[in-house]
Amino acid sequence: MRVLLLTGPGGDAQGWGPMDVTESVAGAIAASGDSAQIAFVETEAAFFATLDRGGFDIVWSALYQVTDNEKYIGTNADGLWVADVFDQRGIPYIGSSSETMKAMIDKFRTHDVLAARGVRVPAHHLVRATDADVSAIAYPAFVKPMGESRSIGVNDDSVVENEDQLRRQVAWIDREFHQPALVEDFLPGDEFTVLLVGNAPAQECLPGLVSVASHHYGRHKVLRADLRGVGLTKISDAGARGADASALAAEAAVAMGCLDHVRIDVKTGADGQLRVMEVNGIPGLKPRKSWGPQLYTLHHQSPEGDLEDYRQLVKAVVDAGARRFNLPVR
Repeated sequence: MRVLLLTGPGGDAQGWGPMDVTESVAGAIAASGDSAQIAFVETEAAFFATLDRGGFDIVWSALYQVTDNEKYIGTNADGLWVADVFDQRGIPYIGSSSETMKAMIDKFRTHDVLAARGVRVPAHHLVRATDADVSAIAYPAFVKPMGESRSIGVNDDSVVENEDQLRRQVAWIDREFHQPALVEDFLPGDEFTVLLVGNAPAQECLPGLVSVASHHYGRHKVLRADLRGVGLTKISDAGARGADASALAAEAAVAMGCLDHVRIDVKTGADGQLRVMEVNGIPGLKPRKSWGPQLYTLHHQSPEGDLEDYRQLVKAVVDAGARRFNLPVR
């Protein structure tokens, strides 16, 4: 099977990581006996030209949208979504549908979809810098950009205790990211993450506890942006809450329509209940460092080491997508 790996300047902000991570994914695919080619597209014209050249059986994209923005996902509701093009052209691709991806990028919409289907999420509000009435917000509240990932926009000021603090943080998000803020009930307890690989009835839910050494936290127990992607976060056995976290993540995946490969983050509220914080449609794939590979090794550690675990994770994702399109699987 021939796999096209699609990435570009936005591959790190939007998807599994920068070019060296894409090369790691390609190497893992080749080690399993399939072939992989990488297309780095900087413009929509280059994207279409890549598809027109063909030479692949299935696409796996690190991009929701073709963009030159290397720093942030940003908002592009009216722009080109790559999965829309795949659907229009009948091109097999790995990952969730475009409609699901759009809902996952918009965290407020994610919460609304999940809540409507009975999946536990925090109380949540979409707040703009121009909003006059924020009386519905209960404190303490947690404020973050509506459409980013990897804790982008999360800092020590993200937990707010009153309206003045709320308005300052919402205004900062508006200036920095040019998007509204998602304001949630603050969940003060332990955080868990669950990697879902494959599709029903063969889907696996692999839970883990997310932790950071206590001296790295600031005023609050929150994963700030500066704690992510630098090797400070650790994934360990989820213990007694693992089954609960997996069950909640599985409910969320069904409610959202997730496919093939997704990571769902949940956190413990003041009442002890787990609630979904985020559904990540293109989880990070940095060998050893990203949470997904750490989770896979935690549950599937092989004698050959964690790079073999990584190859097996990549193969499982590729095979899941291939089976949905009745493509041959080794």
